[in-house]
Amino acid sequence: MKKLSNKQKLIIILVIAAIAVVLQFGFHLQLFAQILVTVVGAIVAFSMFIGMIKTIRSGKYGVDLLAIMAVVATLAVSEYWAAMVILVMLTGGDALEDYAAKKASTELKALLNNSPQTAHLVTNGKTSDIPVNDVKVGDQLIVKPGELVPVDGIIKNGEGLFDESSLTGESRPVSKTAGDEVMSGSVNGDNAITLQVTKLAKDSQYQQLVKLVKEAESTPAHFVRLADRYAVPFTIIAIIISSLAWVLSGRPERFAEVLVVASPCPLILAAPVAMVSGMSRASRNGIVVKTGSVLEKLAVAKTGAFDKTGTITSGQLTVDKILPTGKIDSTQLLHYAASAEQQSSHILARSLLSYATAYNVSLPPVDQLTEITGKGILATVDGREVKVGKLKFVSPENLNQMLASTAIYVSVDGQYYGAITFTDHIRPEAKQTMNRLKRLGVTNLLMLTGDQAVIADKVAQQVGITQVKADLLPQDKINALKAIPTNEHPVFMVGDGVNDAPSLVTADVGIAMGAHGSTAASESAAVVILKDDLSRVAKAVSISQETLRIAKQAVLIGIAICTILMLIASTGIIPAFFGAMLQEVIDTVSILWALKARKMTD
Repeated sequence: MKKLSNKQKLIIILVIAAIAVVLQFGFHLQLFAQILVTVVGAIVAFSMFIGMIKTIRSGKYGVDLLAIMAVVATLAVSEYWAAMVILVMLTGGDALEDYAAKKASTELKALLNNSPQTAHLVTNGKTSDIPVNDVKVGDQLIVKPGELVPVDGIIKNGEGLFDESSLTGESRPVSKTAGDEVMSGSVNGDNAITLQVTKLAKDSQYQQLVKLVKEAESTPAHFVRLADRYAVPFTIIAIIISSLAWVLSGRPERFAEVLVVASPCPLILAAPVAMVSGMSRASRNGIVVKTGSVLEKLAVAKTGAFDKTGTITSGQLTVDKILPTGKIDSTQLLHYAASAEQQSSHILARSLLSYATAYNVSLPPVDQLTEITGKGILATVDGREVKVGKLKFVSPENLNQMLASTAIYVSVDGQYYGAITFTDHIRPEAKQTMNRLKRLGVTNLLMLTGDQAVIADKVAQQVGITQVKADLLPQDKINALKAIPTNEHPVFMVGDGVNDAPSLVTADVGIAMGAHGSTAASESAAVVILKDDLSRVAKAVSISQETLRIAKQAVLIGIAICTILMLIASTGIIPAFFGAMLQEVIDTVSILWALKARKMTD
């Protein structure tokens, strides 16, 4: 049987309430109205009790006990209309939470609504429209002015401006010419272009972001019960006040009257509304946050770990020097290295191939290609065994040839043939980002990189990172994260490459530079930065802290109002029915306050 939605539950309760009103005030059948409300109230209370037992057995303690006690107490003293108001309040509060979540996630849903559906395929000079899912790698497509780019590809003919705002948050159009990569989901400007497909629709950038958004919406936020932290003391206070009111007055209805205003709806509602609002605000800033619990962890993060290449640095590496040993010339060294790296997705390989292509270096197909994670590539080029990668892997007997710069080393048939060096540039916003993170309380900053220590230390010093762990394999990064002391948690890890994916899962919060990073990193991360801007990491922490602050404020406001009303109700001034109505006011105040998390200016 399909589970009822909160809206459907509210409708059922309202219908039953209407029937009860008609029975009592239309047909003067008070007993039937009381029986109807009592039966429904008992069923709902029992259902909540079962849910509470499951929650307690899982090690989590909620605030459901107060709601159950309020319903049972009002029914026990024949205040069945107050019980009905509480039932409407509980189901209405859940439905209102769903509505607020739906309204707050408008920005995220924009991605889903704009998903490309068709493509203009060019075949033998003729154009035909086909479903985007039927597009194959290598196909040539026409993208007309104003259209969404349906799949990732490279411009073959034409040039123009592309709006990538839905992907990266960057409002300024980006100029693209022949040979440039174009991401699916970007909007073409005024000129038609011919696009050569490089990825299937399901693997293209836009569809990956859509997948992330769907995951963000379908994954329950574990932090939605922030009020549970206050559940035990608040429940104890409510029971003490209600019990004293009963004992001192000798009237059992006092117990019910106090519990009615102590019903925890505002506490239950405040946190999830604030969290979803914070996630919506993050999405407006080009940051996809998958769950509400991630916001909580980021808000109190003490340690930030960063990959180097493509994260702290721009990742736009270019070939600097080609250093053959003398056994071959520069062109031959480049020929062997680039040929072996043709199928690699590593950022150094992409730069090397671009350089080789620009200089018209021949790149024959390779045989028996083996990529050894964190070390390099072993391939057969022109019938010769070629190793490309780290010096310890390529030629361990020549460690004295180690260079103090980013480089790959090459050996052919077991003989060391030389090295190719690369230059990279530190992101201009990197140092400012580290300083801001420190001001936000992330005082422990470290770099985890597979690069050489001498290079990593130099970069870390320039951006303000004090701890560096270099020459790390993916497993070493995981071990380094696990070795961080408990008192320095929560820990977030920022990366962009395939090798970073395991680390992003290991950290308390994984943050992927997803605009141009690897799909594996984006899928493994709890947070995806859509714009290629490291400062968004600090922005994510800032938004998380402000969201958590507002969530706590909303919860504490609810507790304060409830406590005041409990004290007043203990004197008998507030009848149970009127107290139940006051709870609706508390609900509204808490939700409106929590929605501030969405409306804060950036």
